Amino acid sequence: MTQRLNYYKLAPTLAKKFQEFSQTLAANEINKEMGSLIDIRASQLNGCAFCLDMHVKEAKIQGERELRLHHIAVWRESALFSPRERAVLEWTEVVTNLPPHGVPDEIFNAVRKELSEQELSEITFRIVAINGWNRLAISFTNEPGSMDVAFGLDKAGLK
Repeated sequence: MTQRLNYYKLAPTLAKKFQEFSQTLAANEINKEMGSLIDIRASQLNGCAFCLDMHVKEAKIQGERELRLHHIAVWRESALFSPRERAVLEWTEVVTNLPPHGVPDEIFNAVRKELSEQELSEITFRIVAINGWNRLAISFTNEPGSMDVAFGLDKAGLK
């Protein structure tokens, strides 16, 4: 796979603003706690190899257990996630794959039982951001692992 074009180089102002948006999100407490789950699950759903590769390595560096990383794809059947984490994964899925008539009240109400309005707002922005990054990486065929050294992801010990 060869990257089609370097959107950072060709649209540096937009890329920088989008990066700043993502960094702002990462500073929120709920996103520190749940960000890896959001980024990995959305990247799985979107089929973004570059982002999935990156976020699994980040999660490993941050101390996430490997078995949980493997179970994100099957979180509904796994006992490794708390009700709060399940709510975040459910919300990530429904916002990433918006149904034709929007998010059903049933899902919103179930998620809302686990998360405050503030938390729900903040993770939704995180979901919007990762979906945007996924679309950029997929559109321009970013090569998985190509930024490992630059981002310090080689420290994950995953090859």
